[in-house]
Amino acid sequence: MFSTILKNVKIKTPLVHCITNYVTVNDCANILLACGGSPIMADDEDEVEEITSICNALVINIGTLNKRSIQSMMKAGIKANEMNHPVILDPVGAGASALRTSTTFQLMDKIKFSVIRGNISEIKTVAQGSGTTKGVDADISDAITDANLDEAITYAKQLSAKTGAVIAITGAIDIVADSSKAYVIRNGNAMMSKVTGTGCMLTAVIAAFCAANPAQLTEAVAAAVSAMGLCGELAYSRLLNNGGGTSTYRSYIIDEMSKMDETILERGMKIESR
Repeated sequence: MFSTILKNVKIKTPLVHCITNYVTVNDCANILLACGGSPIMADDEDEVEEITSICNALVINIGTLNKRSIQSMMKAGIKANEMNHPVILDPVGAGASALRTSTTFQLMDKIKFSVIRGNISEIKTVAQGSGTTKGVDADISDAITDANLDEAITYAKQLSAKTGAVIAITGAIDIVADSSKAYVIRNGNAMMSKVTGTGCMLTAVIAAFCAANPAQLTEAVAAAVSAMGLCGELAYSRLLNNGGGTSTYRSYIIDEMSKMDETILERGMKIESR
């Protein structure tokens, strides 16, 4: 099943419109190309509706939020909904400022999101209206562990039922859930947290996987999360052999995504259904 999801991405080459943050925009474009998709980065209010109408999915990432981009996000999201395109929200840093938190809820009020992806602190803000993030990173007190995993799964399922979106909570242990089922994913490497943008890149990959598999959104998100985590593992092994640091690691992650195929994914996935 998951290998077919990846295969569909490479066959269909979905075009993904990204309204994302300027810290990671280049990495998001490159990871989309690497996974088999195609990126368009456009955030001017005067063209976003036209651009998103020719694409297959939309990413809204609030990482470097400003008043101009908020209006662009609204327009693009409403247009994507009209065209029944998957829309993925990445509420970067929600809970860190009033603007980020209020904008997250304005977007959720106006736009139907197919997927909401964030760290546990961001997802708690989405669910509760307030939270405690450490800048754009998760608060350590929110960390998902084996001890609270069942509780977190229930939390994700309930939020999915409330929002109608697939919920992806990413961290040391990843959870992907809709209202009725969940996947627990244990791929990844701790060094990924030392590279700016791995979460933003994952959100872009999720968009491509969803665009190519619109009838299997939950499985598409789970496959994307597993693939990105597996790339982190493979890149780290390569780093140990060849030396280098975080910048090299970032490039290796993109390299591994470009080499990812159905066999590598199926053999390397660490996923269970719950």
